[in-house]
Amino acid sequence: MFSDPTKNLKALGLHENSIVADLGAGTGFYSIAAGHMVPRGKVYAVEIAKDFLETIRNKVKEAHLNNVEILWGDIENLGGSSIGDNIADVAIVSNVLFQVENKDRFTDEIKRILKPKGRVLLVDWSTDSLVMGSKHAIPKNKAREMFEKKGFVFERDIDAGAHHYGMILTKL
Repeated sequence: MFSDPTKNLKALGLHENSIVADLGAGTGFYSIAAGHMVPRGKVYAVEIAKDFLETIRNKVKEAHLNNVEILWGDIENLGGSSIGDNIADVAIVSNVLFQVENKDRFTDEIKRILKPKGRVLLVDWSTDSLVMGSKHAIPKNKAREMFEKKGFVFERDIDAGAHHYGMILTKL
């Protein structure tokens, strides 16, 4: 995985009752970590690959978490996550951006589900990394511009590991 979900989530300062949306949850690394960090909150694990949904379901059961809701969804469409408007305190976007084809609709969906002052944890492959998805990596400055163009405000960078960049942005 190369990047530590718990460490990255701690940079957000989650509260025990936070509502978290893990968009493009994959096999659930962030969803499980967030589930433990928000015991009185909720985590929406949204994934389009149906085989990953079963993997997440099994991990949630093994971790004895009852605050993770697993949703099939297309995060590249407005309303595609099946999460209501202005619901989430935090959106996690980890190792997803380089795969997203329609980045405008994707950022619109994030903006729709986040509460005012909601935050985005963005973690993706750095362009100088030679692993997996890095050949399609979106440069850090381009990722930041993409969110700022949609009205998000850059808060700060985080150390997301040797092969990744990380940042936190806020919805106004």
